[in-house]
Amino acid sequence: MSDELPETPATVDRARSFGAVAEAYDRGRPGYPADAAAWLAGGEAKVVLELAAGTGKLTRELVDQGHAVFATEPDEAMLAVLREHVPEVSAKVATAEEIPANDRSVDVVVVAQAFHWFDHERALPEIARVLKPGGHVALVWNSRDERIPWVRRMGAILGRQDLDTSSAEALVHSDLFGFMEEASFKHWQEIDRESILDMARSRSSFALMDADEREQHLADVLAFYDEYGRGMDGMQVPYVTRCYRAVVTDRDEPTTSDPDEPSHEGPVVSDGTDTDMLLIDFR
Repeated sequence: MSDELPETPATVDRARSFGAVAEAYDRGRPGYPADAAAWLAGGEAKVVLELAAGTGKLTRELVDQGHAVFATEPDEAMLAVLREHVPEVSAKVATAEEIPANDRSVDVVVVAQAFHWFDHERALPEIARVLKPGGHVALVWNSRDERIPWVRRMGAILGRQDLDTSSAEALVHSDLFGFMEEASFKHWQEIDRESILDMARSRSSFALMDADEREQHLADVLAFYDEYGRGMDGMQVPYVTRCYRAVVTDRDEPTTSDPDEPSHEGPVVSDGTDTDMLLIDFR
């Protein structure tokens, strides 16, 4: 895990707590702007592996932009929602620390709103292993724009975990990747009196509250909405989508060199001369 979230039973519980609120997560969390997704992928159609894909908030946009996307997610309940919304994507329950893909098999590894949960000492070598030479890893977080006073007050109620993108520094300090580029994009999320409750329910902290704490928290959220919202017209929450990417460093040989070791099951990339399919399904 990142420095601010050391790997303890409590943080592991929080990282795995979203399945209980998967539907609320899908309804309440914002999507990602198209220009941010394009920057993350880096241009023309590519083979993209999405780690910790959640309910597919970013997956849908990547598919719509023409990429061949494979998704992994450690929580089956979250992945079930992704499969419903993006059925054409091959998706598998797996973690970033043990990626079910072959060496040098993907152009891009992308992580949305989840890199801070990873054990970076284990996940970064795995990410480097599956990237093709010249491929890159891309990280993204949606952060509410708290320069606006009422949004700052919302953050005081909901929590501010998604404002912290400091775990991206793990790329800077890793010799597995080169220079880290950064970009940011602005967008808005329309919410109403119901979806703001889903936003509250989608937080990992909410999933770990007891019944009384949840009831009080939702009451506080509704009181805030009734003060600042516009009734049936809802309200627009401003977001800054913060993006980071870094190219994998050159290496002479694949990281798995022992011929006696079993190969990883996963996407097998074609050069396009033997089949029309970019990938073999890794279900």
